[in-house]
Amino acid sequence: MLSTAKTLKNYQLDSLNGTIGRVKDFYFDDRHWTIRYLVAETGTWLSSRQVLISPHALVAITKNEGTIAVNLTKLQIEDSPGLDTDKPVSRQFENAYYNYYGLPLYWSGPYSWGAYPNPAKPNEKWHETSPAEQGWDAHLRSTEAVSGHHIQALDGEMGHVCDFIIDDETWAIRYFIVDTHNWLPGRKVLVAPQWIESVNWLERRVFVNLSREAVRLAPAFTEAALVTRDYEAGLHHHYNREPWWVSQLVAP
Repeated sequence: MLSTAKTLKNYQLDSLNGTIGRVKDFYFDDRHWTIRYLVAETGTWLSSRQVLISPHALVAITKNEGTIAVNLTKLQIEDSPGLDTDKPVSRQFENAYYNYYGLPLYWSGPYSWGAYPNPAKPNEKWHETSPAEQGWDAHLRSTEAVSGHHIQALDGEMGHVCDFIIDDETWAIRYFIVDTHNWLPGRKVLVAPQWIESVNWLERRVFVNLSREAVRLAPAFTEAALVTRDYEAGLHHHYNREPWWVSQLVAP
């Protein structure tokens, strides 16, 4: 199911024995464009550090109640490796985090979740990573921080990132929602990460291999409408791009 990041923000996170807090932000990697952690706003509980929840630990999302069930206890989370709120997520922290919870490493393996195409479930037999499998170096970005980045088409600027559409099964970012109000008043468009040529993180600028004319003629997007498979198929057909669900069927 596809959900916007803004929709999932403020969802209540329920552990096995009580509420952890609410979703505050998301960290994603800029290689697979996949959410690696939900950031919890815990209020006065564990307020001295960031509380990160891996999608591996998520059980279910209940949209009509605005809750996400987490397969962890509050004590497990309290005793997990700490991350200062003013520091980025380092590989050292991630190694400690994944070792603490006994999770399979997402940066070691052929799929977006390492040995898995989706986050592994707690009852699955996980692939054990050997010391030789170092994998790739992940650079994690915050959806909150990337919101506002300018989107540059082949022939000029076309708007800025205002939200993200997330697949809450694989936790992949399927699309950026781009606000084009300075160019096309009252119109928002979708851009898939696969259409990105490069990103200048310092200048907060994302370069896509689409023309402004192609974007102007693309199927309209409204946040009130669901992103259906028919809509996605029409969007990919318009840009003459292979849909992500076709690419996903091909083993890496």
